[in-house]
Amino acid sequence: MNSISAISLSGLQAAQTRLNSSAHNIANGQTEGFRRLEVQQQTQTDGGVSTQVDRAATPGEALVTDVVDQLQAKNSFLANLSVFKTNDRMLGSLLDAKA
Repeated sequence: MNSISAISLSGLQAAQTRLNSSAHNIANGQTEGFRRLEVQQQTQTDGGVSTQVDRAATPGEALVTDVVDQLQAKNSFLANLSVFKTNDRMLGSLLDAKA
């Protein structure tokens, strides 16, 4: 996965997974017996990140945690998008220079 665009794309997908999970938790937090979704992220040896979604061990809500997760996911999404766009511009400049 060594390319910069592939690495940033995996970060975008991880951020989207975190955002979806936290939104699901907020929407269903008041449901009796609801167990939150928890996202674990792991770095990959060849670059990028992978995610795994699990259910919490105990039922209950954690609204503060879910709101913070949404903010972190938003910032991660924006950072990875910036890397993706910068890589695209650099690649375009390189191709223009060679042409």
